[in-house]
Amino acid sequence: MDRPIALITGASSGIGAAAAAVFAQQGYDLVLVARREERLAALAAELAGFDASTEVLAVDLSARSGLERAVQRAGAGDIDVVVSNAGISAYGPFADLAPDALERAWTLNADATPVLARAALPAMLERRSGGIITVASNLGFSAGVPAAPADSGRALPQRTLYVAAKAGMIAFTRALAAELSGTGVHATVVCPGLVSSEWNGGASNVPQAMTPEDVAHALWLAFSREEIICLPGLESEDLVDELAEVERRIMGGNLGAELATRYRDAV
Repeated sequence: MDRPIALITGASSGIGAAAAAVFAQQGYDLVLVARREERLAALAAELAGFDASTEVLAVDLSARSGLERAVQRAGAGDIDVVVSNAGISAYGPFADLAPDALERAWTLNADATPVLARAALPAMLERRSGGIITVASNLGFSAGVPAAPADSGRALPQRTLYVAAKAGMIAFTRALAAELSGTGVHATVVCPGLVSSEWNGGASNVPQAMTPEDVAHALWLAFSREEIICLPGLESEDLVDELAEVERRIMGGNLGAELATRYRDAV
């Protein structure tokens, strides 16, 4: 029987490489996407031990030309799972970001996920199997948290662009999961915290960081269980339900045509 195929972006190191190993162990062939061809080739050689057939696609997804090549491959009709993992921090004051750096970071962090998913989904829906896995960040929930919260042992980075992209990825995946309900195709968003890897220049290689292998393990289990939101280090699952309940209450309170009381005096 043919093995299913997983297309994994950002596969040359960190979570992407660890996810590739997990999928290979689970019987998948792979399309590995990243910039560093030599790293991808070395990983492909390692994964051959799991009988995985591996295709290497060395492209820069922060460039429109590279993203288009990956989209063409994702849309070939044979991809069973897309793992959209590639990303870049682009930390720093938003007003100081150079326009070209902003464009590249947004292309990679925000644009790549929906266009890759859109390319791969029609064939998945026709087969009534497969899925989209997106790797966001717990920082996607941090827009209302100050950079140096009083109850935290560490300061958060200046992260406006990154938070916007990751929050969008979380919302995209959750809405897509609801849209795909009953189709046999599933969507899961993974939101790790600090992960010890080369990402962001290795700045997260600290004792409290999770390993890429643990994140990849959680990613696989969450997707296999058809979970929509995976927070690998979060013990309290009730918080995810509370988030959904707050969203329902906000939407329920905005169905009428009347201004809220606090705004009426200003009219």
